[in-house]
Amino acid sequence: MKRSILACLAGLLTWVVVVSVINRLLRLSLPNYTAAEHTLQFTLGMKWARLLMAIVTSLVAGAVTGWVSRSSRWAPLVVGSVVLAMFLPWHIANWSKFPAWYHLTFLLTIIPAVLVGSRLPPRRNKELR
Repeated sequence: MKRSILACLAGLLTWVVVVSVINRLLRLSLPNYTAAEHTLQFTLGMKWARLLMAIVTSLVAGAVTGWVSRSSRWAPLVVGSVVLAMFLPWHIANWSKFPAWYHLTFLLTIIPAVLVGSRLPPRRNKELR
């Protein structure tokens, strides 16, 4: 149980760190991205970059969660659900500022990406423990 809780915390912390690093890279590499962040006037390319950022971040967070928890099936689900719960109010509040496909892609891929990510790290062989 302690390991599963630690896995959830590690996955959520990983999500925050990875999204921050990737967002910083987007600010440095995409012209006008920082200005677009303040006004939410993203180009199509910026929207896709943000969606890709969320998917990659969720995969990595899931991988960390799976690695720490080893065998917990619910820890990745908790991490994905918490991330979804954190972003759902923002997406509802800003629904009219983005196309529906953007919101739906973001919201519907978070949990599956975390779950897939949790299956990525190599599992230790039980005989080796």
